[in-house]
Amino acid sequence: MSSQSRVKDIDEDSLHVGPPETSAAGLKAVAVALQRGLEQAGPVRTARSLLRINQRGGFDCPGCAWPEPDGHRKAAEFCENGAKAVAEEATVRAVTPEWWDGHPVATLRDKTDYWLSKQGRITEPVVLRPGDDRYRRISWTDAFALVAEHLRATTPERCVFYTSGRTANETAFMYQLFARSLGTNNLPDCSNMCHESSGSALNPTIGIGKGTVSLEDIHEAKLVFVVGQNPGTNHPRMLSALKECRDRGGKIVAVNPLPEAGLLHFKDPQRVDGYVGEGATIADEFLQIKVGGDLALFQALGHLLLEAEREARGAVVDRSFVDSQTEGFEAYAAARASLDWEETERATGLTRAEIEATARLLAKSKATIVCWALGLTQQPHSVDTIREIVNLLLLQGNFGKPGAGACPVRGHSNVQGDRTMGIWEKPKEGLLAALDAEFGIASPREHGFDSTQTLAAFERDEVDVFVSLGGNFAQANSDTAALEAGMQRAGLTVHISTKPNRSHVVHGRTSLILPTLGRTDRDDKHPSGRQFLSVEDSMSMVHSTQGRLEPISEHLLAEPVIVARLAAATLGEGHPVDWRAMAEDYDVIRDHISRVIPGFEDFNRRVRQRNGFQLPNPPRDTRSFATEAGRARFTVSPLEYLEPPAGHLILQTVRSHDQYNTTFYGQDDRYRGISDGRRVILVHPEDLAGLGFEDRELVDVVSVFRGEERRADRFRLVAYPTARGCAAAYFPEANALVHRDLVARESNTPGFKALTVRFERHGTRDGAGAASVEGGRHGSTQPAP
Repeated sequence: MSSQSRVKDIDEDSLHVGPPETSAAGLKAVAVALQRGLEQAGPVRTARSLLRINQRGGFDCPGCAWPEPDGHRKAAEFCENGAKAVAEEATVRAVTPEWWDGHPVATLRDKTDYWLSKQGRITEPVVLRPGDDRYRRISWTDAFALVAEHLRATTPERCVFYTSGRTANETAFMYQLFARSLGTNNLPDCSNMCHESSGSALNPTIGIGKGTVSLEDIHEAKLVFVVGQNPGTNHPRMLSALKECRDRGGKIVAVNPLPEAGLLHFKDPQRVDGYVGEGATIADEFLQIKVGGDLALFQALGHLLLEAEREARGAVVDRSFVDSQTEGFEAYAAARASLDWEETERATGLTRAEIEATARLLAKSKATIVCWALGLTQQPHSVDTIREIVNLLLLQGNFGKPGAGACPVRGHSNVQGDRTMGIWEKPKEGLLAALDAEFGIASPREHGFDSTQTLAAFERDEVDVFVSLGGNFAQANSDTAALEAGMQRAGLTVHISTKPNRSHVVHGRTSLILPTLGRTDRDDKHPSGRQFLSVEDSMSMVHSTQGRLEPISEHLLAEPVIVARLAAATLGEGHPVDWRAMAEDYDVIRDHISRVIPGFEDFNRRVRQRNGFQLPNPPRDTRSFATEAGRARFTVSPLEYLEPPAGHLILQTVRSHDQYNTTFYGQDDRYRGISDGRRVILVHPEDLAGLGFEDRELVDVVSVFRGEERRADRFRLVAYPTARGCAAAYFPEANALVHRDLVARESNTPGFKALTVRFERHGTRDGAGAASVEGGRHGSTQPAP
C-alpha cells in the first residue's frame, strides 16, 4: 500500500470540539512540528531542512513574511507552522505520471484540498487534453510549445498571469516582463485578495504602500496595537517580538472578535520557562470588537486624543510634526470634535469605559505601532479604516522615530516582494518606462485585471489562457461556484505547481501542470552552478534564499527556468529579451532588476551581505512623505460599520491552526479546540439560543448581498466565545458565500470579513427573510447598498 493511499480525507462526521486554549506554542507545538516532518519527509530531510530555515545562507520559510533578526539567530528560527510548511514541501511522497493514470479527474473533484496536497510532490509535467478524462505525461518541450500555441492563437487582453506570494523576486520580475512583452497587464496576484486595502490607504496618505517599521521598532515600542490578526497561528514568530516589547516595558492592545490563544499567552519553546505554567502574557488589554467595528473604534480614539490635547495642550498631539509634515489636520479635528457614544458602542460592541481606557494608554505613549492584517483589509470600508489608523499615528508623530509606525503584517513570504518587482495590474509609468528602456520592449499602458476582475472575466468568457505561477486561484477567490465554472470554459489553464490542488481539477478545456522546484530544493542545473533567489519580508528587508535538499525528481525545473522557456517559446528568437541568459545565471536577472527597480541598485553585491539589505522607506528613514503635496495627509471618513438584520449574523472567514491559506497541513484547529472537521460555524452561545439553534446542529448557510443569495450546505454550528452578533468559518469552505461584488471600495479586495448570513436546518429551504436583506452595511452617513 502506498503512502498516498493511507491518507484519509476529512470526515466531517468525526468532528470533535473541546475548550479553546489560552496560550500558544510551548512543548505541544514542538512535538507537532517534529511529528509532521517525520511523517512526510523522514528524519534526515527534516533535520537538514529545519536547521537551514531562516538562517543566513539557508532558505526563507515558505510560510509567512515575518522578518528575521539582524543579530543573533536561534538554532530553531522557525515556528510550528513554518515547520509544517517545510514538511509539506520536503515530503518524499510523489505524484508520478502513474499516479495520474490511476486517478481520473472526475474522481479527484470529489476530494478535498487536504487529500490532494497530501499525495505528495508532482514529479513530471502532465497534460489534460480535450476529451481525455485524466492527466497524461508530456515532455517539457511539448508543454512549452503547447502554451505558446495557445498564447499566439489569441490576443494579449484575453490572457491572464496570476501569481502566488511565494514567488521569489527574480521569478516575479521575469514573469511580469513576460506578460508585458506579450502585451498585457493582466497580472492579478494574491495581494489583490488580501493586502490591497493597505496599499490603497497608505500610498495616498504617507506616500508608500508598505509598513514603516523594523523588527527592532516592535521591541522598542511603548505601545503596540495588534488588530484583526491571529499571530499565534498565522505568524507565530511575532509573539517573540511582542514578548520582547513587554519585557522592555511596552504594552500590547489586542483588538479582535475572537479571543485567540496567541493574543492571550505565549509559551516560548526556546526558553525553559516556556514549558511550564500558562506562559507569558501578551495582551495587556483585549478589546473583543465586533467584526467591522474597527473604523468606529479608531474614530473614537482620535476623538479622545483630541479631547486630551485640549485639556493638556502640547502633551498629546505632536503639533510640531503635524504643522510641518502634514496637511488636512483642521478638517480631521473638526470631524472628530464630537462623537455619538451610543452608536460607537453599538458599532464596536465595546463599552465606553473600554475605549477610554485604551485611549489613556495611547495618550501616554511616546512611541506607538499599529499592526494589522486581513481582519481589517477585507471589508467594504477597509481603506477608510486603515486611513483612520494613519490619522492616529500622525496625531502623535509616530513616523520616523524608534518604536513607532504603521505595520501591515503580510502573509506569504514574498507577497510584498512580488509587488515591488512589478506584479501589479495597475503599473506606474516609471516602471513601464524603465522596462522599455532596459529591454527594448513596448510595455502596455492599459490597466489589466486584478483577481476580482479576473473572476468576472471568467464569467464573461473573456479568458482564453490562464497561467498560475503557484497558488490555488479557484479556492482562494470569492464566488467559488461561478469561478470554477468560468475556469472550465477557458481554452487553456497552466499551473506551475509543486503539489496537486483544486485548481488542477476545475481546469480549462486543455490543462497543463508544470512541476517546479520548491523553496527547500537545491537548484544547481545551470552552466554557472548552484543558484540562489531573494525575497522581501514584511519590513522591506531583502535577503537571499537557497534550498539544499535533493529534489524529489530529476524532471523538476526551477521557476525562473520555466518562465524563461515559456517566454522564449512564445515570443521567438527575435525577441529583444535574452531569456536564456537569465535562466542560466540569476545574477543576470538581478543586474536587470538593479537598473529597473528603485532601491535595488548594486543588487548582486548587496544581497550577498550578511543580512541582505533594507529598501528605502521615506516615512521611516527621513520622516518625509512622497505624496502629491509632499506631506502626510489626514483624511476624513464617515462612520460605517456592519450590523446584521434580525435573524442574521455577520460572518468572517478565518484560517485554522493546521492551515496556511489554501494549504491544509492537518485537520486540527488546536488552539480553538476543534479537530477532525472544517465545515463549522463559530457562534456565540447566546446568539445560537436567540436564533433558535443548538450547539452542533447541522445547518445550511445562506448569505445575501444586494438581494442575491449564495449557499453553502452542511455546516456544524459550534458554540464559541466570539463577539456577539458575529460568526466565523474557515476559508476556503466559506468562500462560496462571498458575492463577487462584495468588495472593499478602492482596493477591490473581496469582503471575506463582511458576510451577512442566516442559517437553515440542513435539508430545509425556508428562505425566510431573504428578500429584505441588503448586505447588512450600516453607518451614520452610509446607507445600505
